[in-house]
Amino acid sequence: MTVQDYKRAYVWQLPVRVFHWGNAIAIVVLIITGLLIAHPPGIISSKEASAQFWFGYIRKIHFMSAYIMFALLIMRVYWAFVGNKYSNWKVFFPFNKNRAASFWHTIKHDIFLLNEEVHNDKNVHTGHNDVAAASYLVMFFMALIMVFTGFGLYADNATWFLPRLFKWVPEFLGGDTNTRVIHHATMWTFILFSAVHIYLVLFHDWLEGRGESSAMVSGYKFVRSERTKKEIEEEKKQL
Repeated sequence: MTVQDYKRAYVWQLPVRVFHWGNAIAIVVLIITGLLIAHPPGIISSKEASAQFWFGYIRKIHFMSAYIMFALLIMRVYWAFVGNKYSNWKVFFPFNKNRAASFWHTIKHDIFLLNEEVHNDKNVHTGHNDVAAASYLVMFFMALIMVFTGFGLYADNATWFLPRLFKWVPEFLGGDTNTRVIHHATMWTFILFSAVHIYLVLFHDWLEGRGESSAMVSGYKFVRSERTKKEIEEEKKQL
């Protein structure tokens, strides 16, 4: 049996981890409150309608979560330019020949269309694999759609300048109804992405055994020493 030499590598910096978990919590809250706003439950109470404000609190929580998500999104864009190579904006564009090949290799592997008799370590990525990187790029644009449509719907009731900057969006999309449909449909892309994301993280954690899940808590992954040396050599060639 061949024993591989692994070393602990600091991959996910603190701002990336804060963005990941803060965004995850904000999205879960936004989905729950958004579904309640779209389909309000009938609650029987002896109080007068004027004495109840539970739906107002739901909308308030929804808007607060939206602000948090928007702030985290801005922080992540900033960190894509100042962070380490694993969080850099360039990793989210797998459009050269080698990365395109790696993209399709990972796709076939994840949906069980590829069974490697001999495990090839070159297809194991230290940071995001190319499928994850491309999916995060798509979800970034989905998040922008949520921001534009969400703040557009909120603009008429907002007193702060930020949401009011998006007041033109409903008119551009043909009215509030169309804006709500787009906002609601985009929410389901987040639900689908979350389900697939959790499955693939656990799958790769089990398959590769390098701390895929715990890395987003500690920031560290276990990487083969050979791969670390190779990455250092590639960085020197690029200088």
